[in-house]
Amino acid sequence: QVQVVESGGGLVQAGGSLRLSCAASGTIVSVNDMSWYRLAPGTQRDLVATITTTGRSNYEDSVKGRFTISRDNAKNTVYLQMNSLEPEDTDVYYCNAHLRPGGSSYYSHYWGQGTQVTVSS
Repeated sequence: QVQVVESGGGLVQAGGSLRLSCAASGTIVSVNDMSWYRLAPGTQRDLVATITTTGRSNYEDSVKGRFTISRDNAKNTVYLQMNSLEPEDTDVYYCNAHLRPGGSSYYSHYWGQGTQVTVSS
């Protein structure tokens, strides 16, 4: 069974920084792209950043230059370094791992439970 677990959320003042971590564990054959999404109440889940196995990354426009996504392939872990945080960044952040679990021939998307990020003004 595969688990995806995020950590690192919390409360920070505007201009501050947080680092989110997300680890995929269990019987995993391989991991493809890993991504971070965020969701505010009453809205849809928006892609924040994504990173391929080779380290190529893409960002949502509002976080470019402030957020950095990285990964450790050996640990099936992805990180999101968030700097210069703004109140508008307040959301629940979700990790997504596109991976192939043991015993399967297919890749599927697995989601973490979410971690709250709150930025006070």
